Amino acid sequence: MTYLVHILLNNVIPLTIMIVVGVVLYRAFKLDIKTLSKLNFYLFSPALVFKMLYESQLSLNLLGQTLLFFFVYFAAMYLLVELVIRVRRYQGGMVPAMRNSVIFYNSANYAIPLNQLVFVGDAFTLSIQIIIMMMQSLLPNTYGIYSVNASKKNDMKDTLRTILTLPVIYIIPVAFFMKGFDIPVPGPIYAPINYVSDAFIATALVTLGVQLGSMKWQLNFSDVMLSNLLRLCIGPAVGFAVVLLLGIEGVMAQALVLSCAVPTSLSSVLIAVEYDNEPEFSSQVVFSSTIFSIFTVTLVIYLMKFIP
Repeated sequence: MTYLVHILLNNVIPLTIMIVVGVVLYRAFKLDIKTLSKLNFYLFSPALVFKMLYESQLSLNLLGQTLLFFFVYFAAMYLLVELVIRVRRYQGGMVPAMRNSVIFYNSANYAIPLNQLVFVGDAFTLSIQIIIMMMQSLLPNTYGIYSVNASKKNDMKDTLRTILTLPVIYIIPVAFFMKGFDIPVPGPIYAPINYVSDAFIATALVTLGVQLGSMKWQLNFSDVMLSNLLRLCIGPAVGFAVVLLLGIEGVMAQALVLSCAVPTSLSSVLIAVEYDNEPEFSSQVVFSSTIFSIFTVTLVIYLMKFIP
C-alpha cells in the first residue's frame, strides 16, 4: 500500500495535474499542438538527453550488459506486438500506432524517479535506467518516425531527411564524447541546457493535455486496453524472462525488470501528433496506461523480491 500511495502522490497525480493544465490551456486559447511537438523534438528532449548522459556515471561493462538486455527485450516485445497486429488485422496508421504504444515506454520522467524510489538513491541502478532512457530517446526519433512515415508510404528520402534533422541522434554521441574526454561545458552554455532540460517534462505533459483537450474522446476501448495489457502486464513479464535467459541476477536484474514496467512513453504521442498518425488513440493510451500503472507497477515491485 505504501508503494501504491507513493506512486500515486509522486508520479501519477503530478503528471495528471500537468495534463489537465494542457487541456484547460487548449480550451481557453486553442494552442497550436504542432508548435508544441516541434519544441519537444528539437529543443527540450535533446537538452534532457544531453544533460543526463553527460552527468551520468557509466562503465563500459554496465553499458554492454544493459544494452544486451535492452536489444533482446526490444526484439521480444516487437515480435509479440507484431503478432498481435496481425491477429487483430490492423491497417494503415494503426499498425505503427499500436507498435509504438507498446515498444516505447516512459523511461525518463516516470522511470527515473521510480527507480530512485525503489532503490533509494542507488547510483548503480540509476545508471542502468539512464542507459535505457538513452535508447528510448534514440529509437522513437529514428525507427519510430520511420515506421509512421512508411505506413503512409512517404518517400524514403524524405523520411531519412526528416530523421537526420532530429538533434537527439547527434546529441547522444556528442554527450559520450565530451564525457569520455572530460571536456567541460562552459557555464554560459550549460545554464541554458539546464533551463531547457528542466522544462521537458512540463512541456511534454502540457502537449499531451492539449492533444487530449482537442479530441472528441471516442474511446476505442478494446484497442486501448490491449495496448495497456501488453505494455503494463506482458512487458515486465517479458523483462523477467529476458534476465533469466541472460543469467542476470541481483539488483541489476531487479532494476532491468522495473524499467520494463512503466507506462507508454510521451514520445508515442509526440510522434502521432507531429505526423498525424492516430493521435487520439496514442493520447488515450498514454493517459490510461499512466493511471493503470499505479496498480501494475506496485505489483511488479512486490514480485521483484522473487528475482534471484
